[in-house]
Amino acid sequence: MMSDMSKMTLTQARDALRAGEVTSAELTESFLGRIDAAGALNAFVHNTPDLARAQAAAADRRIQAGDAPDLCGIPLGIKDLFCTEGVPSQAGSRILEGFVPQYESTVTRNLREAGGVMLGKLNMDEFAMGSSNETSVYGDAVNPWKVDDRALTPGGSSGGSAAAVAADLCVAATGTDTGGSIRQPAAFTGIVGIKPTYGRCSRWGIVAFASSLDQAGPMTKTVRDSAIMLGAMAGHDPRDSTSADIAVPDFEEMLTGDIRGKVIGIPQEYQVDGMPKEISDLWANGTEMLKSAGAEIRWISLPHTKYALPAYYVIAPAEASSNLARYDGVRYGHRATLEAGEGIVEMYEKTRAEGFGAEVQRRVMVGTYVLSAGFYDAYYNRARKVRTLIKRDFDQAFEAGVDAILTPATPSAAFGLGEMSDADPVQMYLNDVFTVTVNLAGLPGISVPAGLNAQGLPLGLQLIGRPWEEGDLLNTAYALESAAGFVEKPAQWW
Repeated sequence: MMSDMSKMTLTQARDALRAGEVTSAELTESFLGRIDAAGALNAFVHNTPDLARAQAAAADRRIQAGDAPDLCGIPLGIKDLFCTEGVPSQAGSRILEGFVPQYESTVTRNLREAGGVMLGKLNMDEFAMGSSNETSVYGDAVNPWKVDDRALTPGGSSGGSAAAVAADLCVAATGTDTGGSIRQPAAFTGIVGIKPTYGRCSRWGIVAFASSLDQAGPMTKTVRDSAIMLGAMAGHDPRDSTSADIAVPDFEEMLTGDIRGKVIGIPQEYQVDGMPKEISDLWANGTEMLKSAGAEIRWISLPHTKYALPAYYVIAPAEASSNLARYDGVRYGHRATLEAGEGIVEMYEKTRAEGFGAEVQRRVMVGTYVLSAGFYDAYYNRARKVRTLIKRDFDQAFEAGVDAILTPATPSAAFGLGEMSDADPVQMYLNDVFTVTVNLAGLPGISVPAGLNAQGLPLGLQLIGRPWEEGDLLNTAYALESAAGFVEKPAQWW
């Protein structure tokens, strides 16, 4: 058994628990100690040590009784977007200050029923709107990877989840992905993150950003870990009308590493202007790795890719403006203090002005604008039509025999905190250039760490799969992971 239990992968921890080499109580205590010592990363925002100890004790009893699902006794971090019964769930926003749900999201309930241990809630961009974890009411999450004493972003919106897994503050974590919010932070921190097919994991009990795009997924240290955790998170939920009634296979069993004869598409449109050489070289290396593993490499065209970012940044804010209309200071969360003579309209205005951060306000205003009577057809309806064309591009590629598509995960390595947040917001939005198409088309996508840049920061490659074929996608990612051999970890400074 490892001397430092916190370094274990989910697979190693599961096997050690089953073999009786370690108890969940011991494992949980090791992580609680690391979380306490890692305040500089600001990854965890609501710690639940008492709950974690109780769940660990219950997990140990299950293991001793021979009733041990794969996740039984595994210490996990939960993104603050998931409602957790009896535990504050703020979605990184002041407007939900003091909100303690009396119910459990379906995904976290699935994890609890599988014996998972919740260490606490993780930092995130406010309402999942951001690519750097700088819009959070809790302050910035910090990447455990560091260069020249610069504080780097762990990515967003699942920045706390990425930082926690990369720094070994939990075995694995939940994330959500609306336009790349699992895959981009995974790439920035050298971990694995998968966004499943839209509808594979229930959205019930997850605070909504853009309902037609949001999807939960695991953030883990390895592809095998993601396969195990996704199997526990996924499943049909009648409370979510978009949840698919499709059986969840044993994803881990499908990890053979054999991709001989698989066709990997390389989309020419992803060769964007100004792509850094380190990104294009990584992409070329990944292509060679898959080719050497027996896959056939084929250039493909996804002609409507160039319209994806503008379409996304019409559709997502439009849905956000509708979803966030419920936060008015009446039922729960923050309520502004009124002056004498002020009424309910002033209360709404002041509550939202105080409760929503600048980025959320910006997106709500954009969304309200594109849904307004004079602009609905010009913007929102046109964006929806573009979305259909983007999905058709992928459908045609898969119908032509492509099994998976390889692209970069991000246009750069992690950048410094503060470097982009004060600039033109469009520069921040460009971080999603390789990821938003997957959400618009409802497809599964995974980021796999595949190398380091010249500064020693991790870089990720993205694989995009056919709908509902996460097993095949994970197996291709497993082959890529094996070939890349990425084992680097950040040097501990926090």
